[in-house]
Amino acid sequence: MKQISLLGASGSIGVQTLEVIKQHPDQFELVAFSVGSNVSAAVEIIKNFSPKAVSVKSKEDCDTLKRQFPASSIRFTYGEEGLVDIATHDEAEIVVNAVMGSVGLVPTLQAIECKKTIALANKETLVTAGHIVMAAAKRHGVSIIPVDSEHSAIYQCLQGEYEKNIQSLILTASGGSFRDKSRKELEGVTVADALNHPNWSMGAKITIDSATMMNKGLEVIEAHWLFDIPYEDIQVVLHRESVIHSMVEFHDTSVMAQLGTPDMKVPIQYALSYPDRFEHKSGKRLSLTDFGKLHFEKMDFERFRCLHYAYEAGKTGGTLPTVLNAANEMAVDAFLNGKIGFLTIEDLIEKAMQRHEVQLNPDLQTIKEIDLETREFVRSLTD
Repeated sequence: MKQISLLGASGSIGVQTLEVIKQHPDQFELVAFSVGSNVSAAVEIIKNFSPKAVSVKSKEDCDTLKRQFPASSIRFTYGEEGLVDIATHDEAEIVVNAVMGSVGLVPTLQAIECKKTIALANKETLVTAGHIVMAAAKRHGVSIIPVDSEHSAIYQCLQGEYEKNIQSLILTASGGSFRDKSRKELEGVTVADALNHPNWSMGAKITIDSATMMNKGLEVIEAHWLFDIPYEDIQVVLHRESVIHSMVEFHDTSVMAQLGTPDMKVPIQYALSYPDRFEHKSGKRLSLTDFGKLHFEKMDFERFRCLHYAYEAGKTGGTLPTVLNAANEMAVDAFLNGKIGFLTIEDLIEKAMQRHEVQLNPDLQTIKEIDLETREFVRSLTD
């Protein structure tokens, strides 16, 4: 029985993590979780899983839960301290980081110090502070198991392999909601259009990131840190069917791929069950004959400028990936709230990166300051 702490239980990955835990009650137990402001979701999770600790975003929501469960022995907390409390829960063996945004960084670092295994679905943790996180994991002997389907695919392909034999990593990208539109056609797209992903059912922010290809850009930076591979050896190819989740090329010219139907429960479950594999009873099995053909295309960096910005930020390093991520989060939020057009997301990211003076090898406090400063700059352009 593995005991799980879950950060971001009411989000898309969080909900599917709960479903995986529910499917294997003899293997997994949810001992602690956090949600943002979704108190109703927290109530249902408490009733279904009987955890020992729960965290929400605000003190008001925390007090509401305490009133609803007056006789409970559950420890209720809130805010950033609450996230850290969940991430470092004494009984938890695995911490699933499924929160959105850079808020997941500090709890992850604290969990690493407590020698928890990290099941990582929060890209921003490695994008903004990969050098700090991976050094801490190495120092404390902690495993970071990726939950993203692309990184899980690479992780699976590398089992039993020697790092010295890797030639390159090949991340696949669906192309998102607008993969067949020209830049001219993107000028009038709506939020509803952008949220209509052809292959995956995800949260709003990550779906927009998929449409801009920033999601893939963040994954490139994440892959660099997870697998210690130079950016020059990380490729992205457009793969419409989302059947091959990613590939590894070895120096003997062999290429290994992980295939499956688009289903996030598969990499979630693998991260929790590793090194074992459990049956996925509700999963749809892959039939290659149903597909008939799989398609691959080169990525157009001029068409998908956010991917270009991500490579630039990653190769430059230092504080530039923090700027990239913070500017993107603010720009996507502005788009989702109808303040800017779709293509303006790229413009705001570019402006934030161009004005920034890069600081190499930043400490955690510097990263926090740059993150906040960038958010304020982008907000000043959208409000």
